[in-house]
Amino acid sequence: MGRGGYVRKRLVLMVFVLFGVTIVIFGMVHFLPGDPAVVLLGDRATQQNIAELHDQLGLNKPLYEQYWQFVSGFVQGQMGTSLQFKQPVRDMVVSRLPITIGLAVYAMALTGLFTLTFGLLAAVKKGGWVDQLIRVTFLLVLTTPNFWLGILLILLLSLGLKWFPVAGFGNTFQEHVWYLFLPSLTLGLQLAAVLIRNLRSQVILTMRSDYVRTARAKGLLERIVLLQHVLRNALLSTVTIFGLQFGFLVGGTLVIETVFAIPGMGQLLFQSITSRDYPVVQAITVITAIMVILVNLAVDLSYSLLDPRVTYE
Repeated sequence: MGRGGYVRKRLVLMVFVLFGVTIVIFGMVHFLPGDPAVVLLGDRATQQNIAELHDQLGLNKPLYEQYWQFVSGFVQGQMGTSLQFKQPVRDMVVSRLPITIGLAVYAMALTGLFTLTFGLLAAVKKGGWVDQLIRVTFLLVLTTPNFWLGILLILLLSLGLKWFPVAGFGNTFQEHVWYLFLPSLTLGLQLAAVLIRNLRSQVILTMRSDYVRTARAKGLLERIVLLQHVLRNALLSTVTIFGLQFGFLVGGTLVIETVFAIPGMGQLLFQSITSRDYPVVQAITVITAIMVILVNLAVDLSYSLLDPRVTYE
């Protein structure tokens, strides 16, 4: 089948997965308690006003018609109109999507840096105080909720040491990088806490292999043995876990945006959930699902780069 055929097969399966996602999201959103018409009109709204608004928003249509309108519009790139802001959902999402993607990529870069640095260091110093310190520190990070970890970093690095801004996004590219460091650090630390434990154990296991002993017997430098022979094989399971954890990273991104007042999709999603803004919630959730599926596909394709023996037949 080859890599091209594998990608085509995964893209076809992606359509069915997204179809299931739309059904689940549409059902969950519409069966949540609360009426968007009441939220928009306020507590003093009369039944007549509520009924008129239902008719204007199309909320009195059968659910299957509302679902078909949602799916068909999404396929055509038309995500509907926000019930709260009276703006096209597509424009709202497009303006905020790059911010959320930038935050996720930033967090992924820090995750890779922390995982490789501390995972290898803990494996090389196995059993020593450095290994114990790394394991205990990241265990504490792993057991701390991401929003609480973000608040702690704000108190320490922003309000205490005044190294970073408390919240916001900035105006220039340099300011974006500076403002997004703390939220990216929060996400990166939590995901790295999962990956470091796996990479450490895999490196220790790989270092006992016969081909590693052979490489050392040939007189290769320990650094070369570690990076070229040990790390490349040990990374396979770590990359797999990263793909599985990416959904939690994206979910954490949506929460962290609210904590740090970042104008991305997470902040918009929070506002839309509280106001029962169905079109916005549905659009953001489906786009998030697409991001997770594409990253998992990229993870699967990376296997052949790490291990040439992996094929897609």
